[in-house]
Parts: sequence; C-alpha cells; structure tokens
Amino acid sequence: MSLDRRRFLRTAATGGAALTFGALGAPAAAAAPGGFPDYRYVRTLLTPGQLAYNPTGEIIFPCVRGVYDKLTSPLGRYYLYYAPHDAPGGICLAYADSLEGPFTEYPGNPVVSNDWSPHYKVSHVSSPHVMWNAEHRELWLYFHGENTTTRLARSKDGIHFTYDRTVLTTSMLPAGTTEASYARVFRHDLPARGAKYVMVFMRNDTTNHRDIGWGWSPDGLSWQYAAEPLIDHADVGAVNVSGAHLLSRGGSTYVVYHTDKASGGNILITELGNDFSRRTHLGVFYDSSSAAPESGRAAAPCFGTDGGVPYMIYEAGDRLAGSIALARG
Repeated sequence: MSLDRRRFLRTAATGGAALTFGALGAPAAAAAPGGFPDYRYVRTLLTPGQLAYNPTGEIIFPCVRGVYDKLTSPLGRYYLYYAPHDAPGGICLAYADSLEGPFTEYPGNPVVSNDWSPHYKVSHVSSPHVMWNAEHRELWLYFHGENTTTRLARSKDGIHFTYDRTVLTTSMLPAGTTEASYARVFRHDLPARGAKYVMVFMRNDTTNHRDIGWGWSPDGLSWQYAAEPLIDHADVGAVNVSGAHLLSRGGSTYVVYHTDKASGGNILITELGNDFSRRTHLGVFYDSSSAAPESGRAAAPCFGTDGGVPYMIYEAGDRLAGSIALARG
C-alpha cells in the first residue's frame, strides 16, 4: 500500500485530522481509530528457529492470557498459545512473567496434536484461541483442524486439555463454503439473540475470497451462524481478510482483522456497535512497516494489558515465514 493511501485511510479514520508520518511511513503520534492506543512494534517474542518443537519452520496465530489470577501455581503470569499451520501443526504453549517476555517454550509441546484418539485424526491442527470461562473456571481452547472444522477443548490448568466437541463446520454455513477456521470467541451479550458469547472466524467459499464470519451462543458450546459475512472482503477493498478480534471502547464494540499482503498487509478496524448492527469501516488500525520483522504484513492480533500498559501480540512477516511480535500502546 502506498504512503498516500495509508495517509488517506488514517486521516479518514480520525475524522479528517492531519497526521505526521515518521520513518517507514508510521504516524509520528496519533490515536488509532476509535480512540484505541497507537500501537508501536517493540520486539519479536518467538521465532520458529528458537523453538524445540518446530516441525515446519513456521508459527502463526498467537493468543495471550493472563493466568496469574485464574490458575493455581501457573508456570508464569502469562500463557501464550500459538501453532505451526502446516501439517502436522500442533497447539503450543509458551509462558512468561511479563508480556514483554522473555517467553519460555513449554517442553511438552504440542499440548494438542493432530491425532487425538478417538476424537479425530487430521492432517493438522492450528489457530489456537483460548478463552477464560469464568462460570466453569476453565480455559476453553477453540482451534481448527482440518480447515473445514473448528473444535473445542477444555482445561483446568491451561496445559492438559479434555476434548469437548466440534463447534463449527462448513456444513453449518451457506452452500459453497470451503473453509471455517481461525476462530476467536469472546464473552459478549446479545440479548436479542439470547446470546452470551460471540465467535468471529475466517470463512472461504468457491470464489476463493476470504471474509470474516460470525456466530453467537448462549453457552459457548452450541452455536448459530449468520448467513452473511460480518466483514465482506470487497467492502474494505481487500482480496482476503482474516484474523478477527473483538475490542470494546467508549461504550461500543469493534472488530479488527488483517488483510492479505497484496491488499496492504495491515490490520483494519470496523465499528459494529454493541448489538452488531453497524458496519462503519474506519480504515487502518495498525499500519505494517516495510522493515523487518513485519516486512509489509501484520496479522492475527490479540491484546493484553500488563501493569496498565496496553500491548498487541501478532504475526509479523510473510504468511508462514514470520514470527510472533509485540507492539506497545
């Protein structure tokens, strides 16, 4: 994406306020759309080459959770889940006492593999999203394998998981859907739908353009799914969008998601409203740098706060050739 195009999107998103751009096209100092922090890259947290479990030389889709106030005797204050994507994949864990690291790889990785008898045997499992379920006092892991199927496993300690069920398949979506993966689940009330949880995920179909789909649930177990996408790739000028994450700010709800590198490689933001009735596209939430490690692509963000400081943990670099990085707000 050109610097002029990035400037246009950022200016539109901030209501026409002029922005000053510094090195590598990054805005010098400005709030992100919606009043969110202006995240800046700090450091790389994990690279495949440093990991003992490294079957494919690539890792994706980080999910960080503070567990110090939830688990008894955790390995560290924060658990970071991630995975290779290509076969055999495997859901992995690293832990640290600070979101800025250093993170230590759990020696028993993967904590969930692609062969879990008698529940499934698939080519790969990937895209871990872990949600703290306060009602059950468990960490609930949503993950995919194959790309057509999203599954749920549950844990009392964040390390040892019990398989629960399949929660999403392409057969639950409109005809022609070919992928239903990269799901994240959030506690969010939708009273009109009798729902307490919302899922956002990537869906693909026979046109081979990826959109953000969504669903809702009363309990995080049984789900209903919208026929129309939450974010249509064409509506935001992208070829593909994926890696969605919900955020709240100022009494409203937003979804952030990344575009493929051909469409700019940035993280975009759309306001949904608390009832998900809006589709106000606000432009660029995080503008990827051309410099390493991002090299023109930032993707699959997750968020946390440590000592009152907001952080974003995300994929940095080309798909299946990048690292897990940290940005600070």
